[in-house]
Amino acid sequence: MAIYAVGDIQGCHTELVQLLEKIRFDPGVDKLWLVGDLVNRGADSLQVLRLVKSLGASAITVLGNHDLHLLAVAAGTSRLHRGDTLEEILSAPDREELLTWLRHRRLLHVEGTFVLVHAGLLPGWSIELAKNLALEVETALQSNDYVEFLAHMYGNQPKAWRDDLTGYERLRVITNALTRMRICTNSGEMEFDFKAEQENIPAAYLPWFDVPGRASLDTTVIFGHWSALGLMIKENAIALDTGCLWGGPLTAICLDTREVTQVSCTNSSVAKHW
Repeated sequence: MAIYAVGDIQGCHTELVQLLEKIRFDPGVDKLWLVGDLVNRGADSLQVLRLVKSLGASAITVLGNHDLHLLAVAAGTSRLHRGDTLEEILSAPDREELLTWLRHRRLLHVEGTFVLVHAGLLPGWSIELAKNLALEVETALQSNDYVEFLAHMYGNQPKAWRDDLTGYERLRVITNALTRMRICTNSGEMEFDFKAEQENIPAAYLPWFDVPGRASLDTTVIFGHWSALGLMIKENAIALDTGCLWGGPLTAICLDTREVTQVSCTNSSVAKHW
């Protein structure tokens, strides 16, 4: 058995199929870990959802910000943005089945010494705390009144975690850290506008994984979300968003051997809107 982690797919169905063929993925034996953002901006988000869902228990995916955006649009709490490619899902005959399946995905997966998350972990969060906090959001998403959560999900405030946070502010900080964060201060204050390369990070901020003494240093955190960062393999952090959507490759890593496999983006998958 092998465990393969794959970076942000964002509707690049052709590349996902090619990548699974290249690593000779066997759903009867192997496991596929997906860092989230299965959908949006790419050409074939509907086919990606159908494929990943069909893999059943052999595929574990955590939710990314684009996946949550799809759920919010479908629930009527957000509108489509310029460049979104979600209409095919929203009009599909199996729409509700797919959306219900997506809504029941995790925000954090922990197994052995590995942690799977879309964006990152705040520096003060231990793995046990992060698991419990992720569960709070997962419970809200899977509840009967999930639409109310989605209606309060968006916003940049509060920018930092506090143990005394309650209600939707608490859930929003957890969601933002796990699905939107790239950089933060040493004290864990997040900044959400920055999307560029590391050398251009604003003063007083660091990549979340480089904050000294972060509480998750004893695990290997596998994440995506930051396409300008690209492939990064450290002892305790693996970044897998290599920007297939923007013309880069789609990347998989075997967690047992750390062997990297990539397939090139096809012209049809490159996003038409930036």
